[in-house]
Amino acid sequence: MSRKTRRWIFHLFLSLGVLYVKIGGLSSVVALGASIICNKIPGLAPRQRTICQSRPDAFIVIGEGVQMGINECQFQFRHGRWNCSALGERTVFGRELRVGSKEAAFTYAIIAAGVAHAVTAACTQGSLSGCGCDKDKQGFYNQDEGWKWGGCSADVHHGLVFSKEFVDEREIKLNARRLMNLHNNEVGRKVLEKGMRLECKCHGVSGSCTTKTCWTTLPKFRQLGFVLKDRYNQAVHVEPVRASRTKRPTFLKIKKPHSYRKPLDTELVYIERSPNYCEADPLTGSAGTHGRLCNKTAALQPNSCDLMCCGRGYNTHQYSRVWQCNCKFFWCCYVKCNTCSERTEVYTCK
Repeated sequence: MSRKTRRWIFHLFLSLGVLYVKIGGLSSVVALGASIICNKIPGLAPRQRTICQSRPDAFIVIGEGVQMGINECQFQFRHGRWNCSALGERTVFGRELRVGSKEAAFTYAIIAAGVAHAVTAACTQGSLSGCGCDKDKQGFYNQDEGWKWGGCSADVHHGLVFSKEFVDEREIKLNARRLMNLHNNEVGRKVLEKGMRLECKCHGVSGSCTTKTCWTTLPKFRQLGFVLKDRYNQAVHVEPVRASRTKRPTFLKIKKPHSYRKPLDTELVYIERSPNYCEADPLTGSAGTHGRLCNKTAALQPNSCDLMCCGRGYNTHQYSRVWQCNCKFFWCCYVKCNTCSERTEVYTCK
């Protein structure tokens, strides 16, 4: 959740008689009128509003997870025509992408993973009520590898369940896009679950490893971003299979003639081909590429001026950079430097 959104929710809580306090460095919200507040937050489904009303502390963590996902999306696509910049603050999930493209697939997966990651981290840190460390494995001994479970294992199962219960609840329309979004949400969560890491600590005299205690930790979110970007590059085009009576979509299949193979639960899926993102279009989540920086010498790269500018050409901007260089220390006691400068060119799309 961005600083602007957090500030807006903070003032909204205060204006409606809600006390927002810090206790021991941990954020907690004491709701006196949570139903009023949560009804004023746009873009929430009924079940999500219920969670907001009953768990306002968790709702703030959810917002942080969503923003973490959007930030990672902007990093992974920073050199492309579509760079997630159009994902603003229209709802707690950012701006919805109406077109069921590969970009929408990545967005839903990374946000679902972000919410699960943020909730799991908050539980491990003790900053979220109703959860903590994963105690299920604690005390068990691994006979084959000679170590035992201990420490504070991240309760990723709690984070995954919370993400599913909250994020998936916004899919209330019985259409093909709902099936696509739910599938991609699950892909994001599975990538997080598979990315959990094992950390261990040795115990013994003089650094020996007589016994070893191990626990599970969350992966770096950047790592999940790279994995999902690879899944985006290999995303599968699908179409819905409809029930014979109601004509409602019941499941997705690979879009090929005479094929009824369902997509794998590790594959990102999309139902509509991506637009070119050359011009600004709120419907597709495109901010356009007018004014974007491009690389004149990077042939066939996504950020090359030829590709980024969509054949419109580019403007050249020249400026000089001056700095202190070749500094030497003289005894005693002063430093003498030369002044260096260079002329630089920057290119932006017309």
